[in-house]
Amino acid sequence: MSSREAYLAARVLDALLRENYGGLASRVTRTKNGVGLLLADGRWARLAPGVLFQDFVVAQDERLGLEQVLETLVEVADPADAEGVAAFFEECLSALSALEAHDARRDEVLRRDPSYETLAAFADHPVYPTSRARIGLPERLLADYAPEFGPSFRLRWAVVPGAGVPLPADVRPPGLDGTLFPVHPLTVDEVAKINGVRVLDEPAVTVRPTLSMRTVEVSPRVHLKLPLPISTLGVRNRRSIKPGTLSDGAKAELLLRELADPDVLLADEQTHAHAGHEYLAWMVRRLPEGKIVPVAALGVPGVLDELGDVLPDYLRLLLRWNVRLFVRYGVALEAHQQNLALVFQDDRLRLLVKDNDGLLASPSRLAAAGITVPDFGDERMLNDDPHALADVFVTITLHLAAAAVTFGALPHARAATLLRDTLAEALGEHGDHPMARLLRARTLDAARLTGKSMITAGTLVAKERSGARDINKFYGTSGPNYLRRA
Repeated sequence: MSSREAYLAARVLDALLRENYGGLASRVTRTKNGVGLLLADGRWARLAPGVLFQDFVVAQDERLGLEQVLETLVEVADPADAEGVAAFFEECLSALSALEAHDARRDEVLRRDPSYETLAAFADHPVYPTSRARIGLPERLLADYAPEFGPSFRLRWAVVPGAGVPLPADVRPPGLDGTLFPVHPLTVDEVAKINGVRVLDEPAVTVRPTLSMRTVEVSPRVHLKLPLPISTLGVRNRRSIKPGTLSDGAKAELLLRELADPDVLLADEQTHAHAGHEYLAWMVRRLPEGKIVPVAALGVPGVLDELGDVLPDYLRLLLRWNVRLFVRYGVALEAHQQNLALVFQDDRLRLLVKDNDGLLASPSRLAAAGITVPDFGDERMLNDDPHALADVFVTITLHLAAAAVTFGALPHARAATLLRDTLAEALGEHGDHPMARLLRARTLDAARLTGKSMITAGTLVAKERSGARDINKFYGTSGPNYLRRA
């Protein structure tokens, strides 16, 4: 058994325990040898107290095999989830292959002086165990297109009748019509099936994948978001682009520009086009001047050391603005570690936010503040329930954007103190405001913190059975409050 297999097996079992899939957490027992879990093959796996997000995790010195964990999954699974369980098996194998392939080429990538986007892809997702799996991407093409390998490649181009919005000149190939659609090489086969669309033979414009993979870097300040025929973070998390998504993101950006703090920057995502098919779309993202470091890169060894003591300032920027959005306007951002970046402009640190089509906003609170409510095409983006807003704040802003970074960088006690004090300071600015009281009750004063059931909704259980309207906002799990004093 490789060390990578043991690492992945532990993360998968941790996730199944955290989400209590199939009632697995009820099997945790305490014996004279400690706390543990009986696996399907009869092995008793020792557990240790969880630091973040869950009560117990696989003990550090336990070496489990992926087969042992997946057999246990089968044992507890509902027969109705057989298809999802089989898909998760493939997801685990894909993730293991990707981890081992990256290990084999990691030094080679580092020798090429990788970008911060490439380095950010070195870090695994804080809670989704098989984040390296790109379902639908053949393993032989992984190093050609996945961001952790730091590749570059040329885009393909398609003639789309009636395409309206011209692609800006600094993105398209010289001499080609601006109404051509850029196509990711992995999407060519899907686009070629669309009636009336012709894919040109010659590739043009060299790009590099960013952390999100379907967004590519054309130049340091210009990114291009394109649909992909793959899934990440769950087989149901397709990376195609549905009609309306890009325009909703653009409307959300304009809303956030109106509500932004002085030290918050919004990427310009106003230029986009969609031809009515999930594989025919593009969006140009323009970035501000300055040195840009994705928040996800802060979890990679050496990055924070290079940047200096920026963590307290980052947390202050992040929490002050997100608390103000929540309390005054009823807005909660789906701005996790992939959608946030630090921008260093001379001696000034600023926060960059991008990809805003997943935010949640309260129409009544916006209207009460004199803010025009955006006419989002996706009605799920508007919600007056303050607890639904708090669910997003806790699981995205607190867990992923703040806690995962802070606890990854500092000893537990120091991390907890810094995060608790910074959040308390941000809430303190709003005194006894009802929304501030609610957010304090859901965070600082809560006995437990809510969490998302990501593998349950993303792969294991069909939406018809889970009832999830949005698989990225599916809750039902909780963990210990790492903000509370011991």
